[in-house]
Amino acid sequence: MSSHYKCSVSALLRGSALAAVSAFALASCSGPAADSSPAASAKPAVEVASKVSEPETDGSTKRLRLLTQDQYLNTLAYVFGPDVRPDAYFPPAQRTDGLLSLGAAKAGITPTRMEVYQKAAVTVSALIVDPTRRNFVITCKPADEKAADRACASKVITDVGRLISRRPLTAEKRDAFVAQANEAATKLKDFYAGLGVALEAMLVSPNVLFVAERSEPDPATPGQYRLDAYSLATRLSLFLWNAAPDDELLKAAQSGEIHTAKGMAKQVDRMLASARLDQGVRALFDDMYGFDTFNALSKDTSVYPTFTGQALTDAREETLRVVVDHLLRQNGDYRDLFTTRETFISPALAAIYRLPAPPRWTKYEFPEGSQRAGILTHISFLATHSHPARSSATLRGKALRELLLCQPVPPPPANVDFSAVENPKGNLRTARDRVNFHLENPVCAGCHKITDPMGLALENFDGEGRFRETERGAPIDVSGSLDGKAFKDVVGLGQALHDHPALTSCVVKRTYAYATGAPTSNADRPLLAYFNTRFGEQGYKMPDLMRTIALSKSFAQISEKAPAAPGKTASLPSSQTAAATSN
Repeated sequence: MSSHYKCSVSALLRGSALAAVSAFALASCSGPAADSSPAASAKPAVEVASKVSEPETDGSTKRLRLLTQDQYLNTLAYVFGPDVRPDAYFPPAQRTDGLLSLGAAKAGITPTRMEVYQKAAVTVSALIVDPTRRNFVITCKPADEKAADRACASKVITDVGRLISRRPLTAEKRDAFVAQANEAATKLKDFYAGLGVALEAMLVSPNVLFVAERSEPDPATPGQYRLDAYSLATRLSLFLWNAAPDDELLKAAQSGEIHTAKGMAKQVDRMLASARLDQGVRALFDDMYGFDTFNALSKDTSVYPTFTGQALTDAREETLRVVVDHLLRQNGDYRDLFTTRETFISPALAAIYRLPAPPRWTKYEFPEGSQRAGILTHISFLATHSHPARSSATLRGKALRELLLCQPVPPPPANVDFSAVENPKGNLRTARDRVNFHLENPVCAGCHKITDPMGLALENFDGEGRFRETERGAPIDVSGSLDGKAFKDVVGLGQALHDHPALTSCVVKRTYAYATGAPTSNADRPLLAYFNTRFGEQGYKMPDLMRTIALSKSFAQISEKAPAAPGKTASLPSSQTAAATSN
């Protein structure tokens, strides 16, 4: 393909794609019409008899949202091959009700973002038609490689369009893309170059970039609506695999099997047993634990010289590896993430943990008596919720409340004077001294009482997560309490968190919201209580929780009513109106 023609086509696609995306978003918001291999180490969910029944609900809300960056890239890798991962960075959405994925429903496509999609599409289409790998996607041969071939182009566009659009293309859309491929092939005298132009246009079409859920009347429940088969398949796959549906799931949608109890259970169990569940669980916990903050995290290298860029990357990876290993490989109790001594160490992390550097990622277990127990003592949590040059009991306690217990802490008042606690030459030598200073101010005291008693238990770890016993020469007192449960150190904090009822209700709430793509509301409380009871009955196993949610009526049913305002769960006392975040 000539570079001049390619540039002119790309420019035309950029303008038309952005216009199409804008029109699609407006139309959708106005009211839309009614192959994986089993992972030997992943243990399938087990059906456990329940003492409770799922409550009747109106169902979840129908959503229009952008694919996240990882969902887009994972889909490309599945459809076009694992090596097809263009270098693309999409600005994150606004975090909503504790999850970035929910903010995707509020995100739009700016010209700058469209440029990112366009560049990715150019890269992918060039790889697809490259002579060394074109047979992976292009399963037919044109009659003449130097001319248009409608039949072959139609086959490729039909096959690819079904996978990347998550449903079959309409005849109108298919014919438009085929015409585009034929016109470009004729001008360029190259069938594959022409097909590449059409594929590039497909990759930036609104039907690929947006997930626009569609509903239909539920024949089993008069007056009720449900997701149509392809929307249900997409919601399920984004939940469990963080990618578009595979061929088998789309076939189950096409046949209607996915709308039967047996057919849906078959697909859910197949997907839970797949190696691709790893990327789905990683995405869920990466979002739920707020690891997007790593993208902007920085440390003062004069204070923490061992906290390198590689250590930053590996800190995130360490926790996600533990999550996948514990929850999927071992099928462990979710609560035990906060007490387990098992982890994974990389060469970059070994320096901070003061361990011999392994040659590569290595599984490791901290010994009994060590203060390293549970993911609260991972560098990922400790370094993220600290200041660039020092630790922060308040930031750590606030993160524990908000990320792990779903208990929002209000922001600090605008006029708080932090000078006394930020003065390195002052008399406030330890974090506990600084906290006590805040407690003398009634404006600050209310919220510091609910964040700092837990955060102080983590003060044996400095701002990069390195263990210490003193601060500025003074011994560190790491005793504390969590909602009336006293403990003497961070190991006790992990156990108190393990036993806290809000820990499991929070992960249930977040997982259901993540699965449906919508914030929970007050109307969802009976449903969430049901999920939480089932979670406990099944031993707090995440695959079982994901299965329960995916097979629930509310996952597939749709409420055509306006959604209620998000409910406040586990709210803190109203008198606690501010939280200073300097400590």
